[in-house]
Amino acid sequence: MWIVSEKSSFRRIFSFEAVSWIDGTITLSATKFNIMAFNFDNIASSYDRLNHLMTWGIDRSWRRKAVAVVADSKNPCRYLDIATGTGDLALDILHRAHPQSSLVGVDLSEPMMQIAKEKLKGLPAEFSVADAEALPFAEGEFDCVTVSFGVRNFVHVDKCLREMNRVLKSGGRLMILELSYPDNAVLLALYKIYALRIIPILGSLFAGNRKAYEYLPHSILHFPKPDKFIPMLKQAGFVNVTHESFTFGTCRLYVAQKNAE
Repeated sequence: MWIVSEKSSFRRIFSFEAVSWIDGTITLSATKFNIMAFNFDNIASSYDRLNHLMTWGIDRSWRRKAVAVVADSKNPCRYLDIATGTGDLALDILHRAHPQSSLVGVDLSEPMMQIAKEKLKGLPAEFSVADAEALPFAEGEFDCVTVSFGVRNFVHVDKCLREMNRVLKSGGRLMILELSYPDNAVLLALYKIYALRIIPILGSLFAGNRKAYEYLPHSILHFPKPDKFIPMLKQAGFVNVTHESFTFGTCRLYVAQKNAE
C-alpha cells in the first residue's frame, strides 16, 4: 500500500521520468509530470489477486519467511502493521504469534482495510486510518513494528522510520519487507522488461488501472538499495540491522532493533 504524508498526495499518481531519491525523500519534478487522479480504494477488490499473479505466488513465501523472523510464539506481543493494506501480513503474524498477542493495522485506504477486517475476523486485531509520518500511538507502545511492500511509497521515509522507532518499546523489533530489483545485470535487464512492460498490462487487464501499475515498477527501481537504506535505519535510531535478499534480489528483508535503554 501507499502511505504518504497527506491524503491529497495519496490520491495522486505521476508520470515517472523525474522521480529521484534525495535524503530519504522521493522528489518529484512537477514540470515533467502529468498529475492524474488515483485512488487505491478503486483497486482494493483486485489487489490481492493481482499481487499474487505478478509475483507468481512467491509473495506468500516472502511473507512467511519474514513472519518467521519476528513472530514470537512463546511470549504475548503487541504488533503494529503499517501499510497493512488487505491484511495478508497481519494474518500471517497472528497465525504464528502467541495466542495472547494482539495487532493494530494502519493504512490510508479504508476499503483495503475492510478486506483486512474480513480476513482477520475473530482474531485480536484492530484497524484504523493513520499517517505513517504521525502515528497516533504513545511512545513505546509496541513490541514489534512491521511494514510489507509499503516503505518505498512513503514520501518522507526518514520521518516514518523515526516514528516507527518512537512507538517501539526499548529493545523492540522492526521488520521491513520490500520489493527490489536484481543486482545481476542480465537479470536486471529481464526484470525491467517484465516490470515496465508486462506488469502495467496486467494492471490494466485485471484491475482496470494501468497507471497504478506503471507506478509500481518505478517505485521499486527508485527505492534505495541496502547500502543506502541500512544507514537510514541506523540514523533513525535502530541498531542490530540485518538484511536478507530473496529470489535473486527482487525482495529484501530488513530487521532492526530499537536501542535498549
